[in-house]
Formats: sequence, C-alpha cells, structure tokens
Amino acid sequence: MIRFTPGNRIELLRNGGEFFPALTAAVDSAEREVWLETYIFADDAAGRVIADALIRAAQRGVEVRVLVDGWGARHYLTKRLEAQLRDGNVRLLKYRPEIAPWQFRTHRLRRMHRKLCHVDQRIAFVGGINLIDDMNTPHQKPPRLDFAVRVGGPVVVPIVQTMQRLWALVELVQLERSDVPLFPEPFHVARAGTQTAKFVIRDNLRYRRDIERAYLAAIRTAKREILIANAYFFPGVRLRRALIKAAGRGVSVTLLLQARVEYRLLHYASRALYGQLLAAGVVIAEYHRSFLHAKVAVVDDQWATVGSSNIDPYSLLMAREANVFVRDPQFADQLRIELLQMIETGTRHVEPEHWAGRSRLAKAVTWMAYGIVRVGMGLLGYGGGEWFPRRRAKPP
Repeated sequence: MIRFTPGNRIELLRNGGEFFPALTAAVDSAEREVWLETYIFADDAAGRVIADALIRAAQRGVEVRVLVDGWGARHYLTKRLEAQLRDGNVRLLKYRPEIAPWQFRTHRLRRMHRKLCHVDQRIAFVGGINLIDDMNTPHQKPPRLDFAVRVGGPVVVPIVQTMQRLWALVELVQLERSDVPLFPEPFHVARAGTQTAKFVIRDNLRYRRDIERAYLAAIRTAKREILIANAYFFPGVRLRRALIKAAGRGVSVTLLLQARVEYRLLHYASRALYGQLLAAGVVIAEYHRSFLHAKVAVVDDQWATVGSSNIDPYSLLMAREANVFVRDPQFADQLRIELLQMIETGTRHVEPEHWAGRSRLAKAVTWMAYGIVRVGMGLLGYGGGEWFPRRRAKPP
C-alpha cells in the first residue's frame, strides 16, 4: 500500500507559462543527471526551449535521459529534433515505438502517458503538461489549460525509482544493454517542506488500479465538497456510483469538463452519463473559453491531486499514468481557487431541465457513441462490466 509521507514541498505550476521556465531552470541547475518522460515532445517553440536546456546539460557532462512515447513521438517529435538531441549527447528512448498499422496488436494501446522529470534526485516535476506550446493549439483557442507540480522532499524517491524502472524495462524489451537497475534501491531525500504527499502510478502489472482507488477513497470520505477538473471524463461504474452517493449525502459535487470537441466519439459517449449525474445533483460545468487539458481534483479543502491521468478508460485501464496526491489545506485551497475562477470566467453550466429536453436526434447520437465505445472496449478486452453497467440506464 502506498502511503502519504510528510516533509515535502509541493508547488503548483499553471500552464506552460509557469511550467516551462521552472523546468528549464531546474535542468540548467543539474550537476549529475536529468531524467525526463513525456508523451509529446514537439518540435515547436516550447519543445525547442526544453531541448536546448537538455543539450546544454548533456554537453557540460550531465547524464541526460529522455523517454518519449512512440505514438506521441510519431506525431510531434521530428527527425530534426530527434537528431539534435542525440547529437547533443542526450540518451533518447521511445516507449513502444511499433506503431505501424500492420504491426497493430491490442497491447499497443498501452501507451506511456506520464509527464515526469527529476533532476539530481532532489527535485521532480509531475503533471499533465506535455512539451508542446500551449499557446499554439490547432483548431482551439489558446491557451491550453493544464497543471503540474514541482516537488521536493521524500516523495521524490518513488518518482526517481519509477523512472529508473521503466527505463530499464524499455531497454530490456528492446534488447539493449542497460546500466540501470530494474529494481532500484531506495535512497534518502531530506525534508524540504511541511506538506504530506504520495506519488501514485498506474501500470499494467502491480499498480493497475491505484490511481482509481485513490480517487475513490477521497470521494467516499468526502464531507463537504468534491471539485474535479478533467479533460476526458468517462468514469467507470465505481466512480460514478461514488460521486452519486456523495451528492446524495449532501456533498457539493462539481465537475469541470471540456466543452470543445477533440475526440468526437469519446466526447459524445461521455455525455451519455450526464443525465444520471445531473439527476443525482452533480453540477456539470463545461469549459468553453479555451482548451481544457487539466487532470486535477480537490476534496474538502485538504486533499488534492495533480497528474497525467484522466478519468476515462484510456487512462485508468490502458496507459501508464502518474499523479501526486497531496494532503495540505494550503495547496488544496490554492488549486481550488484556480478551478473556481475557471468555472466562473469560462464555463456554462449544464442545466438538468435543458439536458432532459434535448432533441431525439441529440439523444440518439449520444447513446450511439456510448454503445460504440462500449462494444469497442469489449472487443479490445478492456473494461467489461466494471466499466459499463450490465444494463444500460434509461436515456435521459
């Protein structure tokens, strides 16, 4: 069981405007090593700033390792940027690089969606922000809204060990000789603050449901307020029931969700769940002002999480994800204020009466999308009765 540890310093970083300068400064301060994992490493203004910092570190003798997802790399990591990194002595690996259509197997959907970095085993970054310019979002009004945290203290230890383990595993699978232990030894990191936190991952072996369980524990014990901001919200049966029960016992439950359409099928399928949630008293606020990419939550002004994991089948059943969970009233209040401001300035609330009065065509499209996703997940061998109810709820 992963436990909370005291003595940490957790700093909230808002969007690329705060994240990229903080990451660059940390890399520039490195003396021994920099490890970085990301789903997307784009050849754009933001990506090149980080690439330049990594190359500077490598050229002054720092060991720099970068792990990118094969699918994300295919679409964003250009051959030019990849060559620059390798020529600059950056060690670059790709997670599951086999992405050609003729190579497809269902396990290829298990992507590396984490966004992690650690510098000299003393400071780390965890969040949902890819290495891509959030002011240049195709087909979307900027900026892309997301969060990350800068971490110091004992919680850095499992972050470092997790990154070492995956690097060694990828080298092993790709038949490369590795100088990284598959089972790294623990080490000591001094206290850096007063905050209590834990680092939680989701993988396909030992930690398949840990992030989901952490959410469930917080929701089931909530007494006053649950505030969740999630870009791709398609919760399974357990999470839906927990949210509905929380609302039923008088907890204020608010979901800040993305209004803009990115993945059309998932967008409409997830809206099939709105009627059940609205009927239970859950407030749904859709963010229209720009593109929402956040994966964060606050419960009762004392529990909060920031990370890469959405609440959908991809994140909770297939991808490698990583979140930091924090028990600290000051941090929770800081994140809560950010989310409430987003709700006040950029959302439209989904009213139960309006939702129930949608046209038959709109309802049919929603439930058709839900059915397609349900069948698709079943054919791929994911979810089953744990994700979808055995008997479909009556369309609202």
